[in-house]
Amino acid sequence: MNNRSKKIKSAKLQRLVRTKILKTFPHLKKRDVDCAKEGISGPDIILSRIAKKLCPYQFEVKSQNRMRTMWKWFRQASKNTKLEPVVVAKCNSRDPLVIIDLDHFFDLIK
Repeated sequence: MNNRSKKIKSAKLQRLVRTKILKTFPHLKKRDVDCAKEGISGPDIILSRIAKKLCPYQFEVKSQNRMRTMWKWFRQASKNTKLEPVVVAKCNSRDPLVIIDLDHFFDLIK
């Protein structure tokens, strides 16, 4: 995949997260939630002071195919159940992380 395609793919995911935040907190204005420009260090989703109070998370957005193992784990957690799938992953000398569906995450923080 060329660099331009990677940037477009990443920007598309940033816009999706921005849209989900705005839908989850309808009283926020578009200016309260912005996508970072390419090459700028810091969070990928820039929140206003008000947005940070409602959504106290810093988003780092990654859209890469090499993370597909997580999707295998997530699919495994989804099999034969009506419960919401959750993956808990840990790497040596790192804290465990929880992987959940994006829509489920925004339902939880409403």
